[in-house]
Formats: sequence, C-alpha cells, structure tokens
Amino acid sequence: MELTRELTLFSCFESSNMDTFAPFKFKTVSLSRIKIHDKIFEPFISAEEIDKAVTVVAENITKKYRGKKPVFIGVLNGCFYFAADLMKKINFSCEISFVKVASYVGTQTTGNVRQLLGLDQKVSGRDVIIIEDIVDTGNTIEAVTEIITNMGASSVAVATLLMKPDVYDKKVKIDYVAIDIDPEFVVGYGLDYDGYGRNLNQLYVLSQAENLKSNEDMLNIVLFGPPGAGKGTQAIKLKEKYELVHLSTGDILRNEINNETELGTLAKSFMNKGELVPDEVVIDMIGNCLNEYRDAKGFIFDGFPRTTEQAQALDNLLEEHSTEIDTMLSLEVDDEELVDRIIKRGQESGREDDKNESVIFNRIITYNKKTAPLKSYYDEQGKYHAIAGVGSVDDVFERLTSSIKS
Repeated sequence: MELTRELTLFSCFESSNMDTFAPFKFKTVSLSRIKIHDKIFEPFISAEEIDKAVTVVAENITKKYRGKKPVFIGVLNGCFYFAADLMKKINFSCEISFVKVASYVGTQTTGNVRQLLGLDQKVSGRDVIIIEDIVDTGNTIEAVTEIITNMGASSVAVATLLMKPDVYDKKVKIDYVAIDIDPEFVVGYGLDYDGYGRNLNQLYVLSQAENLKSNEDMLNIVLFGPPGAGKGTQAIKLKEKYELVHLSTGDILRNEINNETELGTLAKSFMNKGELVPDEVVIDMIGNCLNEYRDAKGFIFDGFPRTTEQAQALDNLLEEHSTEIDTMLSLEVDDEELVDRIIKRGQESGREDDKNESVIFNRIITYNKKTAPLKSYYDEQGKYHAIAGVGSVDDVFERLTSSIKS
C-alpha cells in the first residue's frame, strides 16, 4: 500500500507573519512501515524532501547572517540530525554549541522545561540562532529563548525543521520553518519514540495500523511440531488450502548447495566440518526466498526458527519486507504416542534412527528443551497456539484452520 500524504513545505522567508511564507507541496515516496517498541509508524517525509527543506532554511539564514558570525545553539537530543545537515549548508563563519532540556516522555510532551545544560559559548552581545527539531506547543522554545535573551544576546532567532502551527500558542516568533505538519507524532531524523528511531534518515508518522503488513491479506505461519507429530503432512495441506509458499530450511539449504550459490557454498563449508550453519547464513537464504516470492499470499516457516534468537532475526527480516508472523501453530502430541508413531515410520521406511526407542526419546526431549523458550516468545506476542495433534489427518487439519480463522 503506498502512503501518500500532502504536506506544506515553507520556503522560509524571514517574516513576522507566517502567512507570508511561500509554500509549495510535495508527496512522500512509498516506504515500508516500521515498528518501534509497541507502535507502528508509517513513512511520512523522505530523506530527499528533508534535504530540500534544509537547503532552503540554510539559504535564507545565510542571506540574513553572512558577515555577522552568529552562534548557533542546538537543542538536544532531537536536533542533532537537522543541525549537522544545516551546518554543512551554512556558507559563512559561525560557531555552534548544544544545550539539553527535557520535555518529552513517550509520545506525549510533559510541558516541563528545565534549565539549559551544556552551554559553553558566551552569548552576551551575540546574534543567536536556536536550532530545534520540532516546535509544537512551544514550551521548550519559549523557555530556551527567554534564558538566552536574559543572558544578554543581541538577537535571538529560531530555526526548526518541523512546526505544528495548529497547537503552537506562544508569542515567540519562529523565524525559519522548514516543514509545517499537522499535530501528529513523528520519529526519525533525530526525533525518537522512547529513545529509538533517531537514526532513521527520513521521517515516519504514528500509524493506526495494528501490524507491519503492507498486504493485510498475507498469511505467515510458523509451524511447530516434534518428530512424529505429522508436521510435514499438515504443512502440505496448509500450503494447498491457503496457496502459501512452504519454506523448509532443509529444502532451502539443499537447494542453495545444489545450485552452488555463494550462500550454498558457505553453508557447505560449515557442514563439511560438522558444524551447524550459522543463523546469519540461514536468514540470508530465507531473505532470498522472500525476494523471489514477493507476490506470494504468505509463507509457512517449517524448521525455522528453532531458538529465540532465530525468531528475533526472522522478525527483523520480515519487518524489512513490511510483513510479520501472524501465528505460531504448535502440534502437541504425548511423548508415548510420538515414540509409537516414529517406530512405525521406521519400520516402513527402514530408517535406523527411527527404530531405536532411546534415540527417539532423546530427540523428543531435545526438541522440548529447545522449543520451550520459543513458545514463550510467541506467546508473549499473542501468536502461540497449541493444536492437539492426535486424531485423523483431517481432524488435526480442521483444528489448524479453525485456529487460523480465529
């Protein structure tokens, strides 16, 4: 889904009346949703459009202050990205310092502004330009401006990347505004949500979406089951019913090795030494599959993840593809029943490891130990669903589909 949002970008002519700014329109490009902590954010303003806005601010400041050697004072933490890019475009001698105040907790402003910390430049008799990342109610900028004025500054101007005019209610003039936005919560380009998101080179806005999926009809399943639970049979039936791509790590590894791909060669080098293929290699292989089946209706992940670390890596990979796991279905069968099934399978297939009861029990115990934390991982996300794996194939399949529907 392409997000298109119209914004006003001001060309930042100095004025005592913001209505005299000459605005022009732009639209954001299509980017992926991101998740920070518990919230989803939509793409808002691209890096390219931000750069254009910063350039205009720099040009207008240069016209006003060339030859005056002003002091720029950046308000941390959010301004660092804007300040760095702005200073690269300022074409005259100047100084810059940074101060810190506190006004935000989570997505809400507290309205409490403390004293300035870290000011190491003398401002008495100097022209000062305060650099802000965003001005909304104006509590912070009002306090900072008052403090600097009282320190004897010859003049005080304000340059901000973002401005929320609908909620701004202070008398302090905002001299240079790059982008005017509605009263929404944004992250990226220095702005954060509880400490995260500052490093993003574009802006994102808080979304009403409940997940990362750009395609709401997409279905992604992690299918679990101990040896003998019938996972392979059910995976085939789920694949056919929902037209999903079945991603078995065993099949993926064999395919990469047989095709002598770079990843396959790397994986084979570990396997030849009797070592496990590193998670990073497997994740890269799965990433190749996601790229290959971009238009798929969904995926069944079979055999991966097996650990919490792998599950986290898979979540990160899926986030890059604007999707996520919908449900983790775990086929549950008593150990004694599993042993009986595997022994019977061994008699039919001739596999030696399916005939030794002690070996079978050890495999089941190992599975239970390794997957218990993983079940908790998905349970905390509300995605873990235990499915009784006893009964006919059709009975078990009916339970699986019922869980998916619910």
